[in-house]
Amino acid sequence: MVHVLSSRVLLRPGDPEASRDFYGRILGLAVYREFGTGPDRGTVYFLGGGFLEVSGRSDAPPGGTMQLWMQVADCAAVQEEVAARGAVILRPPLQEPWGLIEMWIADPDGHRIVLTEVPADHPLRYRP
Repeated sequence: MVHVLSSRVLLRPGDPEASRDFYGRILGLAVYREFGTGPDRGTVYFLGGGFLEVSGRSDAPPGGTMQLWMQVADCAAVQEEVAARGAVILRPPLQEPWGLIEMWIADPDGHRIVLTEVPADHPLRYRP
């Protein structure tokens, strides 16, 4: 068994400054730490119980398999807030057949991000 002490998602963006603007200003993620200097410096953001590190640079187009899932308290409020800051809304908040409310946005490289709200009456909120 591997005893994991900490973890994070590593993102190598095509345009690090655009990605830092997106995750820092548009989404408003808090910075955990920064390292290095210049345009390719690294920035690690808090992601609830995890972290997102934006560092380095990639010349390759992003693959279509990486997606971020983030739970928020109110998808409609988040949609209004991030749209006002320039986020691309791929799909507005909709209640899914499984009961969660989900909306989709994209970062500057096109990575899909699902923002999920757990309604008050959803079984995930039930605590016996």
